[in-house]
Amino acid sequence: MIVRIYIDTSIVGGYFDDEFSADTQALFKRLENNEVVFMVSTVLRQELQKAPENVQELLGKYDASCFEYIELTEEAVELANKYINENVVGKTSGDDCLHIALATIFKADALVSWNFKHIVNLERIKGYNGVNLKNGYSVIEIRSPKELLKHDKE
Repeated sequence: MIVRIYIDTSIVGGYFDDEFSADTQALFKRLENNEVVFMVSTVLRQELQKAPENVQELLGKYDASCFEYIELTEEAVELANKYINENVVGKTSGDDCLHIALATIFKADALVSWNFKHIVNLERIKGYNGVNLKNGYSVIEIRSPKELLKHDKE
């Protein structure tokens, strides 16, 4: 079964970052091997417009069938605002909240990010999921790429 992974902008940029490239490229290898599908949102595409050219062009090197395209919805905006109103994060983290909300609403198997301050952070994850449950949504798995790498069976 193919795993549906919602990616944020840090994953695309991480492909070229010295600190994160090995694990990020291994995740992209899973994409190439048709083990995962990346969920790509309009929020991600807007953020990529501000990125360096090599980052902007990365996803274009892959076949469109590797991606599930997600449009921003009013429901996602409302859920993202609830994260902020419940003080999971501050108002400056609006796009991060949109990523979480979209991954939640579109039922991603996991949201993957290198953003340890606002996203891949136990306190924040508990906050996002608390808001999700309070509002009738499922919990969302939030992980770093390192946690989604395949390991040989011992």
